[in-house]
Amino acid sequence: MRYVALLGSINVGGNQLKMAELRAALEEAGFANVATVIASGNVLFDHSGAPDAKLEERIAKAVKDRFGIATFACVRSKAELEAAVEENPFAGQGEDQFVHVFFLTCQPDRAAFEKLAADHEGRGPEKLAPGTRALHIHYVDGAGKSKLTADFIARRLGCKGTARNVRSIRRMIEAMKG
Repeated sequence: MRYVALLGSINVGGNQLKMAELRAALEEAGFANVATVIASGNVLFDHSGAPDAKLEERIAKAVKDRFGIATFACVRSKAELEAAVEENPFAGQGEDQFVHVFFLTCQPDRAAFEKLAADHEGRGPEKLAPGTRALHIHYVDGAGKSKLTADFIARRLGCKGTARNVRSIRRMIEAMKG
């Protein structure tokens, strides 16, 4: 089965990494048919079992051991990527580069989402909606200057996450078809 590991903190905040080096590190760690899509830590690979926390930890450990970058991985199948775009209420309403899925390492409860929404109230124009191991965000004015940061989200939801815009997710889905 083909999966994608969405790595957090790659090619942002000074954690620069060449995708060829990332592919090589995961191949050396025993992953098969490794490829990258877009230079932001999206790694496609084949895996015979169902993904779980141990697989995600193994990927993060390979990156930490090889490059010294503390990261985490959210592993998803092609069907899960498609479902994330499908359930995103902002997909098709805003420009694809402003509509994001913030993939999460866990499924927060409704109270955590409500806390996030309440704490973000008045901080910016972003629109939020809960999803399946995801938070859907429409960065109306773009993500670059937003106060809705990964740390802000993680503190309120109780788990880490990494965002990808709908355009990038569609490119990953297309790459997984082959």
